[in-house]
Amino acid sequence: MEKEQETTGQEAGVEELESGTDQPAAEGAETSPGDDQRESQEEWVLLLEDARNKADEHWNQLVRTRAEMDNLRKRQARELENAHKYALERFVNELLPVRDSMEMGLVAAAEEGGNVEKLREGAELTLKLLADVMAKFNVEQVDPLDQPFDPELHQAMAMVPREDVPPNTVVTVVQKGYTLNGRLVRPAMVMVSQGVA
Repeated sequence: MEKEQETTGQEAGVEELESGTDQPAAEGAETSPGDDQRESQEEWVLLLEDARNKADEHWNQLVRTRAEMDNLRKRQARELENAHKYALERFVNELLPVRDSMEMGLVAAAEEGGNVEKLREGAELTLKLLADVMAKFNVEQVDPLDQPFDPELHQAMAMVPREDVPPNTVVTVVQKGYTLNGRLVRPAMVMVSQGVA
């Protein structure tokens, strides 16, 4: 009977050992503090690499954007310079026939036995050609005869006492004025009526 008790005691010890070794083995299989640190470090390394990659990508985008902005600024400066240089090219092309017409009129006037009537007709046609060119480019004439004086468009040269027109009326236009796209280029030089006391 003693032998039976020993065997059961040994079996119980073996079971305890087996069950005791199972628990620590299971706990060790979960994770040890060293493994946690290693995984945490790997995560930080991955996050750091990701942040570096994003920073490099953003830096490259910044460099490209700066280069594009610089190219855009240079192109706009070039276009602006060309616009200033050649802004009047179309206007000049339209004026050239006027000059040609005037030169032909001078050649005709220099010929012996020149016909004054034909010269006058040529001068009128040249003037009409010039007026058409000016109208094409929105250059309008300010001819304020018999209109009220407007200091924004007219420049008074003198005041003339007149009883037949209301005071501050333009009675003589010494020199016509001009506007370009509605903006005054040259005021009309005028004489203005003054009421007689």
